[in-house]
Amino acid sequence: MTSSDTQPVAEPRKLDRKLLELLVCPVTKTTLEYDAEGQELISRAAKLAYPIRNGIPIMLPEEARLLDE
Repeated sequence: MTSSDTQPVAEPRKLDRKLLELLVCPVTKTTLEYDAEGQELISRAAKLAYPIRNGIPIMLPEEARLLDE
């Protein structure tokens, strides 16, 4: 068994549901979708994905990833 076999697999963190209900896209002021696997908050209206780092949503447009929809 190698050391890589003993490493625990990190599970995606869960975002507090109440926090998600309060957050809106800073660009469009519309609701956000939570992507637990990608650890992002998605704004369909702005076509942006805001990262969640260490359980903290980074709600800065300059930190967001453009969605290629």
